[in-house]
Amino acid sequence: MASEIPPAQPPPEEPRRVLLWRWRRSPLRRSGDLVRAWLGLGLLLTLLGAVPTAVLLAGKAAHRHLHQTAEQAALSGHHTDAVLLHDALRHPEPGSAEANATRYPAKVRFMDPGGRTRTGEAHVEPGISSGSTVRVWVDAHGEITDPPLTGEQIRTHALGWATLAGMAVTLFGALFYGVCRRRLERRNLRAWDAEWAETAPRWTAST
Repeated sequence: MASEIPPAQPPPEEPRRVLLWRWRRSPLRRSGDLVRAWLGLGLLLTLLGAVPTAVLLAGKAAHRHLHQTAEQAALSGHHTDAVLLHDALRHPEPGSAEANATRYPAKVRFMDPGGRTRTGEAHVEPGISSGSTVRVWVDAHGEITDPPLTGEQIRTHALGWATLAGMAVTLFGALFYGVCRRRLERRNLRAWDAEWAETAPRWTAST
């Protein structure tokens, strides 16, 4: 009589991960495991101090530089009226939020600081007609350029640079840990090969 098929059994439970196992004494713990544990802890503590410091320093430096640049631009340039020489391009969705935020390049005529009539390119609202008057920012050289950053724009740009600095420090720490971990793994593999070369002859039956 054929034996009965045993009932299906639930899958075995996954072994529990022991916290801080690299610091626990164990015959299976390698010296590289302890080095890796201390390396990870040291790097974590370093990043906890380095990332906020990098964010603060980068943010302050960027804010100071942008603020000085905006002040210099405000002192050396000025707003002036310019006349549109051609109709500006029309946005495919007039009246939409995208259309309100879009600016198209267009040829304009304006007066430089020396009183000379010049032409240049300015970014204007979509759909305005030729002959319309627009406000442009002219620098000390008589060139149309972007106006100085506002206080809100300066803060936004500084925050962006601060965020990039924090990400860069974190990425550098992760790369450093990855390189060290790979070297430790290679060291462990070489140690295993050496130990196996010593142990294998005692486990191999002679013929």
